[in-house]
Amino acid sequence: MHLTSLKKYTLGALAIMSISLPVSSQNNIVEEVAWVVGDQPIYKSQIEEMYQQMRYERININGDPYCVIPERLAIEKLYLHQAEVDTVEVQEGMVNQQVDARINMLIENIGSKEKIEEYFRKPLPEFREQLAQTIRDNYRIMQVQENITSDIKVTPSDVRRYFNNLEQDSIPMVPLQVEVQIITQNPEIPRAEIEDVKARLRDYSDQVVRGEREFSTLAILYSEDEGSARRGGEIGFLGRGQLEPEYAAVAFNLNDTKKVSKIVETQYGFHIIQLIEKRGDRINTRHILLRPKVSDTDLTNAVNRLDSIRTDIINAKFTFEEATPYISQDKDTRNNRGVMVNYENGTTRFEMSELPAEIAKVIDKMEVGEISAPFIMTDPKRNRDVVAIVKLTNRVQPHKANMADDYQLIKGMCESSLKSKKLVDWLDKKIKDTYVRIEDGWDNCEFEHDGWMKLKK
Repeated sequence: MHLTSLKKYTLGALAIMSISLPVSSQNNIVEEVAWVVGDQPIYKSQIEEMYQQMRYERININGDPYCVIPERLAIEKLYLHQAEVDTVEVQEGMVNQQVDARINMLIENIGSKEKIEEYFRKPLPEFREQLAQTIRDNYRIMQVQENITSDIKVTPSDVRRYFNNLEQDSIPMVPLQVEVQIITQNPEIPRAEIEDVKARLRDYSDQVVRGEREFSTLAILYSEDEGSARRGGEIGFLGRGQLEPEYAAVAFNLNDTKKVSKIVETQYGFHIIQLIEKRGDRINTRHILLRPKVSDTDLTNAVNRLDSIRTDIINAKFTFEEATPYISQDKDTRNNRGVMVNYENGTTRFEMSELPAEIAKVIDKMEVGEISAPFIMTDPKRNRDVVAIVKLTNRVQPHKANMADDYQLIKGMCESSLKSKKLVDWLDKKIKDTYVRIEDGWDNCEFEHDGWMKLKK
């Protein structure tokens, strides 16, 4: 079993079990034990529940599900036992945040808390605790895996040796990748537009205070935060660190669920907030967000300004890199010569699908070294219009991975291979040292780990 599949199981199958379809009552009349690992039973009902959900999610099961699934559950129990031995702890605040996020996602997909209870056939508090336990187990298993493999370090010679020993059909294809530099201008929003937004928010607040309309109704109708608007502006239980500082400072000072906050400005726009509930160090609020719009005139002026700068760069008055720290208003790149960084892989290379759509469209036809004409794009963080020019500094054509161009990718593969082997060796030893009983009817299998059946024999 590879490390990637182990981690996929840890993150995927555990989540599946926690948000599973109801098992028919027929499966729950008598709890039939299929396996016992240590002193922990694995019941037929658990296996059936997981199988039904994997079928519902159309997750491929490589083999007989009545062999694959109980073995996965047994592996989970081995990791959790080690977590007990190592006294692996999980921060409850983190668990609660994950639970709230998942329940909020379910509300968005299913429609309401009542529909969640109906769908999963259990009260919401019971569902929350089941989900919380799954998330705890998930994090504990990941921590055990990290502890087991923490001493694995690879050198350039290790990477080279690993790559040289790869079969040709095991060397991955690397899709088209590009490296890009960017300069942006954020046109100033007119004061009149800001005052108009504030006036609208004050009007909404007055309507709520006078009892004319519900805050949630106004949020559905007018809030520009699309994710929360459909839930009446509700954003779910979050800790102070998960909220914008300005938002948190006001929200945590609210005490009356019937009142509406003063207007709050964050990088996303202007908000009014209503308290729903406080629970320890977390808070659930609803809000209405309005974003002042940049005028067409100011966008045109910014386009003209960047067009002049582009002309000066082309005429060699200064370089793109020299202009960036003085001109660009993109906080992430202005002090890095405008170089965009792909935080997903820790490199400066992007697949086209990983770039903002406007940038990908512009550089698709550009030559390496070329600087684009100014264009308007949406800042993905603040969801507002900005004007940008980009320079295509490198285009790497699709190719089979090689040491010269793809060292970081191959290094990651090498590390994963070594970690996978160490985890497999650890599991084989753990199986050998653990009491395991597989009941008749559940043992006619080709398991991933031979040790299960050796113990039975």
